[in-house]
Amino acid sequence: MIITMSVDASNKEIERVIEKVKGFGYNTKLFQGEKKTVIHVWGVTDKERLMKRIEPLPGVEKLIPILHPFKLASREFHPEDTVVSIDGRSIGEKEITVIAGPCAVESEENLLEIAAIIKEAGAKFLRGGVFKPRTSPYSFQGLGEKGLEILARARERTGLLIVTEVLSEIDVPLVSQYVDIFQIGTRNMQNFPLLKTVGRFKNPVLLKRGMSATMEEWLMSAEYILSEGNPNVILCERGIRTFEKYTRNTLDISAVPVINHFSHLPLFIDPSHAAGDWRYVSALAKAGIAAGADGLLLEVHTDPTVALSDGKQSLKPKNFNQLMKEIKKIAEATGRTV
Repeated sequence: MIITMSVDASNKEIERVIEKVKGFGYNTKLFQGEKKTVIHVWGVTDKERLMKRIEPLPGVEKLIPILHPFKLASREFHPEDTVVSIDGRSIGEKEITVIAGPCAVESEENLLEIAAIIKEAGAKFLRGGVFKPRTSPYSFQGLGEKGLEILARARERTGLLIVTEVLSEIDVPLVSQYVDIFQIGTRNMQNFPLLKTVGRFKNPVLLKRGMSATMEEWLMSAEYILSEGNPNVILCERGIRTFEKYTRNTLDISAVPVINHFSHLPLFIDPSHAAGDWRYVSALAKAGIAAGADGLLLEVHTDPTVALSDGKQSLKPKNFNQLMKEIKKIAEATGRTV
């Protein structure tokens, strides 16, 4: 259950409500925003009794029963779409956001070249992995802090904001100093210590769906981040594991309208990891935008044949430029822009 307090509720009134709720044996968590104070209550077994005792208290605006286990991520708690604002740029409004770049940061020269290409085509964010969770321990694992330094210089040169994956809660403080958005990969979607840690930082979090996760499990992972006080969560559908062998994963396009129905959080799709083959990436990207996704996460490389990671699914610059032109038409047809 959610208790919303009136705008002019005093600290004393808020504290009194919390004491009363705890008197019933229920746990609470306080969220104080700029315009609204919300008390999250869980473990409620007698909603009618709680509402009868709490609703008349001074400062209480209303009590909202939440039916879904993902409470803070639910539209029942937050009916309006969440807009994530970063350095003057917004994610989740009418403009489609494109995050693009190589799977892994390989060298400063290569990254700066790719950054210039994607910026000219209309992308606002640069992606690049520096800690790479690979299936094989013998594959390229990333450049670590050196890669973070290269990403930071690319931001200085181009003005593009930076997105990179963080693998461990130990690395979060370091990564936060360099990047604008944390990415949580599919293998870490249920790494709860990591989710809690990024939830305590201000950096927005791009949360990828686990390769075998249900939509509810995915939203519950978002709940871990939200419950720690970070409201800036961006969901990312990247394909789920099925019996199909012709693609790397199966893009669950139904997740776009379903998640948009149940949750207020912005939603991206990652057609590169879903397809696993650059030839199918553009079609999946356009389908995602048409279905209502707020943005795209794309892999782009100047020469995919020599890429150190995921070259097969990376778009060449000319293909990326063409895709950007095509999604503009789809965005316009759905009342949006790129």
